[in-house]
Amino acid sequence: MKHRIIFAVLMSFTLSLMMSAWITYVNIGLHPDFVSFWLHAWVLAWPAAGIISFIAGPFLHGLAHKIAAKI
Repeated sequence: MKHRIIFAVLMSFTLSLMMSAWITYVNIGLHPDFVSFWLHAWVLAWPAAGIISFIAGPFLHGLAHKIAAKI
């Protein structure tokens, strides 16, 4: 369980940080307040990503094993 929580926190942190940066850039470009907009988007995205990662992670992990076994 400890591993699952740590993994969800690290994965959600990384994905939400990078994806919020990309989407902010796509939406507004290199605006003078880019970092401010990006960090605001990230603060909103990280909790959602963490919860989704924690809940969906075990199912997706199992699904990945099944798919990999068939290829």
